[in-house]
Amino acid sequence: MLSVEERAQLARLRATAFGLVVAAYILSFFHRMAPASIAGELARAFSASGVELGGLAATYFYVYTAMQVPTGVLVDTLGVRAIVAGGGVIAGVGSLVFGTADTLGVAAAGRLLVGLGVSVMFVAMLKINAVWFHDRHFGTLTGLTVLLGNLGAVLAAAPLVWLLALATWREVFVAIGLFSLALGAATWFFVRNHPGEVGLPSPRELDGHAPHAPHRGRWTEGLAEVLRNRATWAGFWPSLGVGGTLFAFAGLWAVPYLEQVHGMTRAQAADHTALMLAGFAVGSFLLGALSDRLARRRPVMLAGLVVYLACWLWLLAQVTVPRALSLALFAVMGFATAGFTLVWAVAKEVNRPALSGMATSVVNTGAFLGGALLQPLVGLVMDMGWDGRLEAGVRIYSAADYRAGMGLMTAFAGLGLIGALFVRETYCRYSASADKEEER
Repeated sequence: MLSVEERAQLARLRATAFGLVVAAYILSFFHRMAPASIAGELARAFSASGVELGGLAATYFYVYTAMQVPTGVLVDTLGVRAIVAGGGVIAGVGSLVFGTADTLGVAAAGRLLVGLGVSVMFVAMLKINAVWFHDRHFGTLTGLTVLLGNLGAVLAAAPLVWLLALATWREVFVAIGLFSLALGAATWFFVRNHPGEVGLPSPRELDGHAPHAPHRGRWTEGLAEVLRNRATWAGFWPSLGVGGTLFAFAGLWAVPYLEQVHGMTRAQAADHTALMLAGFAVGSFLLGALSDRLARRRPVMLAGLVVYLACWLWLLAQVTVPRALSLALFAVMGFATAGFTLVWAVAKEVNRPALSGMATSVVNTGAFLGGALLQPLVGLVMDMGWDGRLEAGVRIYSAADYRAGMGLMTAFAGLGLIGALFVRETYCRYSASADKEEER
């Protein structure tokens, strides 16, 4: 039993770790989605074509994708503190470079540094949830994490558009870079990797299970174990198809699509993406909590992804509806997208606790690989049909061009739903073999 002082210390350290790391995660979402709101400014500043604009936005996703598995290895072996602190510093420098860039190449280099820095935040956040909280709350906590992280995505939509009336996009990114540097320093001084570092038991130990200790032995052996597990890979495809389309659409192409196909102003289009991302945030929390309460993963996941695919079919049809209805549809689409977030819980539960970082990083790679592929691919598909029209230095695409781009993303969403059919039901607990192996 813990004393009152120990309980207070555990609660304080847990809140500190959660608060600082989730703040860094919020910044990662802001950087991920901001190009959609400043697409016009970026196109004018760097005279960028659709494929160049998509490539600039996707630079973040390239490095983010490449870093997911290494991040899983690092948090399982070195711990969260050093990884998040270093990531904050790198992202801060990248944001400063991006905000002061005078060429497309320099802007891409800055965005690459940003992607490198923030690429560690989500897997580190999942590790915090696994180490500092009880297993039975993991789905709810992961949903809460995504809910809070999406504050950054929401800030990158309509609020960023409003802010651009008061400051330039360059000033915004310089200020964010300075904040990121301060956040990295705070993480280094105040975050602890796990309760055992200060002599406290973890929630798993209090329940009589083995603690979430760092992986013992070679990291290559642990990673190989995760990769050989077929149950790990089942969650990769919903992550690729559903997470990838969300990041590509909300992160770049949604605002231009709504402006050029449905005649909305940028502020109106940004309202739609903000509502979509808010729906995703709320859905992640509520569907995660519902999954924990029902002790089921697959039914909740599949229901969400069916609705998500149906929303893509509506976008593909390009049917213009009253604004209130289109806002509602975007909110529903965002809410339904959250079904794919349960793949992180499943990946953790079909592998040993000590390998939770590596397991979640493997499936998380899918979402960012999807975003990295789709942002420039959609631009390439639309550039192929572009008729040469320009307006204030920005390419204007036809409805047919956008239908081709939306068709590509609809296919990816369908792939995600098909992949979800093969996800193993874990009943919200570690598999018996994984837990037995951990405690041996």
